[in-house]
Amino acid sequence: MPDLSGKAALVTGCASGIGAATVRRLAADGARVFGTDLYEARGKALCEEVGARFAVQDVSDRALWPEIVAQAVEAFGRLDILVNNAGMVTGKSIGEVDDGTWDRVLAVNLTGTMAGCRAAIAAMVDNPGGAKGSIINIASTTAMAPLPTDVGYSASKGAVRVLSKSVATWCAKAGYAIRCNTVIPGATETGILDAAEADMPGLKAAVAATSPMNRLADPAETAAAISFLASDECPFMTGAEMLVDGGALSIHPGF
Repeated sequence: MPDLSGKAALVTGCASGIGAATVRRLAADGARVFGTDLYEARGKALCEEVGARFAVQDVSDRALWPEIVAQAVEAFGRLDILVNNAGMVTGKSIGEVDDGTWDRVLAVNLTGTMAGCRAAIAAMVDNPGGAKGSIINIASTTAMAPLPTDVGYSASKGAVRVLSKSVATWCAKAGYAIRCNTVIPGATETGILDAAEADMPGLKAAVAATSPMNRLADPAETAAAISFLASDECPFMTGAEMLVDGGALSIHPGF
């Protein structure tokens, strides 16, 4: 179990799913956690449950990011971990997507992640004891095997993979001990999937079947991978992609 004692973490999209599981896991592993989300009631309740701090945040608001990071630093005296988890899906193909939907999904999933990295690095450089930290960006298997039914989500998550590598190598070349890695979850039991199942009965079973394990991931399984990357147990791991997909991308689609 990773030891995050004394570390300060910021987790976006903390109100449900992987974000909520991450807040719980990082806190259980000893970190002091600051969670953010657009959904105030759920996010605040979750953070209060585990003794974390909470703030309302729309990650696409680039101007708000330095303020959010400053709040975390003020609360904990430093920032060691950023988990860029907040995201959205659209369910619209290239034949259906409108400009507003395209702009919004890129603003949340890609620009929000970039702005978070930028603000976090600025804080981590000033950490007591020197520039050090771990940034974990949450992508998706659609970053490697895109969905024809969601062009915006697929494109934005693919871009997050490359963004993370650029951030990782820039920090390394600058001489900062700030790592940046990507977690790539497969189909996960979340509220988003529940809502989709209501509209498309049988979807969960079909999605679960994309993994040779024939099941959905529990959000806590992804949170465990995030905690490992947040810890000091992998100091030479940066610019990497950690698959938590139940083997979905390891099997030929015909089998």
